[in-house]
Amino acid sequence: MTWLDQLPDSIDELRSAGKLQQVGRSAEALSILDKVLATTADPMTRAYALVQRFGALINLGRAAEFATAMTLAANAVRETSDPYLRGQMHAFAALGAHLQSALDRGVTHLVQASRALAAVQTGDSETAWGWHDLAMAYSYLGFHGHALTAIEQARQVGAAAGMASEVFAAPGIRLRNAVSLDHQGDTDGCLRVLRDIDAELARYVATGADVRLRPSTRPVYGYALARRAALGESTETDVAALLTGGGDSVRSRDLRHLGTVCLDIAADKPGEALRKLDSVPVSQEILGAAEPARLRSICHASAGDHEAAHAADRHAFRLAAQRIDRLRDGYLDGVAARLDAEETNRDLGRYGDETLTDPLTGLPNRRQLERYVATMLARGERAAVGVCDLIGFTAVNARHGRHCGDLVLQRIAGVLNRVMRRGDFVARFAGDEFVVVLPGAGPTQAAEVSRRISAAAAGENWQILVPGTPIGLAAGWSEVGTNGRTLSAALAAAASHRTPA
Repeated sequence: MTWLDQLPDSIDELRSAGKLQQVGRSAEALSILDKVLATTADPMTRAYALVQRFGALINLGRAAEFATAMTLAANAVRETSDPYLRGQMHAFAALGAHLQSALDRGVTHLVQASRALAAVQTGDSETAWGWHDLAMAYSYLGFHGHALTAIEQARQVGAAAGMASEVFAAPGIRLRNAVSLDHQGDTDGCLRVLRDIDAELARYVATGADVRLRPSTRPVYGYALARRAALGESTETDVAALLTGGGDSVRSRDLRHLGTVCLDIAADKPGEALRKLDSVPVSQEILGAAEPARLRSICHASAGDHEAAHAADRHAFRLAAQRIDRLRDGYLDGVAARLDAEETNRDLGRYGDETLTDPLTGLPNRRQLERYVATMLARGERAAVGVCDLIGFTAVNARHGRHCGDLVLQRIAGVLNRVMRRGDFVARFAGDEFVVVLPGAGPTQAAEVSRRISAAAAGENWQILVPGTPIGLAAGWSEVGTNGRTLSAALAAAASHRTPA
């Protein structure tokens, strides 16, 4: 008996949709899932269908629909309290966050997915696929060691459910590890991993186990072998035939295109390879933003233009380093969030049962802001106070709905937290209005923080979250504690001087 067998209806349809997703036919799966959602009233069935629908949209790269799909899936899963559904939903959410370049959210979802799947008491084929999808999420976000651990867990759970280990071959994990090594300058390490992938495929073919490989793995093997050929090591396998499979996913499409680029390099046709690189853009999230730049470097080197090859290599290395910087930023954000939570808990103990935190953003609310400033003024201290309003928020709610408005508020809360100095205070004051307090700061420090807020807000990819609706911040500044100025007076003065941040 599998997890699906406990559902009261639509079991055959959901199983069919799952099989279609596994072979790279996500558009067909999506159609089935929509029909199930239109007919079922069972909470567990709806939750499962909504989670799988979220996964299908991710496979198809329909990023504009991610926010709504995730909100619907998360709300439905919350009502069921099922650990498998929770783990699967968070694994998909991590992939979605990765595709939206929101690394901090992605890491949070990874941790939640791992904990939820580990809490499943009896594993079956559905749980095995949950571990598989978590492994994919780990791999895409750059946590290759965790990805290998998760895919091994998928194999073990799958084996207990009677599934062949080849089903969870997951060459994409090692492929992303290989190209990551090459982006960082370790081409020898990259080639070692690519040789292992080639040898694995050869074993499967020799034993006949290749017929049990999922179609979506074919272009992954094809790209691994093509990439190896581009680095000067030929293979006996028909790489072009492997690249033709893979279904309708964004990943398969990009691997097919970049695979032909690699084959042109191997065939000593660098000009044709460069033309293909220039003609079709590929997602930065499949093999990393640095991969097209690295292939460009190999093309130039093959053509004998070593100066251009060096420049392209430097660009690839810079792009790879930016990913590491984002990981570090995410770590700092996590530490800051933990410190904020500890401070909030101390305030709750100090002030009893009164609510001091905004439930949507997790920031301190107006009550906590007032108490924080009152305590600061009682010590005779002063601070710069900023009032920040969202520009375009009314249009977000009108065009995309309240759920997207909530996501924008959460994203802005994260932006403000990220750019604050240690010891600064951020609160959600009301609606789309946020207040920041910079203890001991004057106009110069306030101007610098305002500049950082502006840069961080402008750097967010609002087009993915709320397409067609620009988002910005307007900020005004004043001081509290100077010449006896109270918080209410400072807020009024700051609000009257708001300009685009």
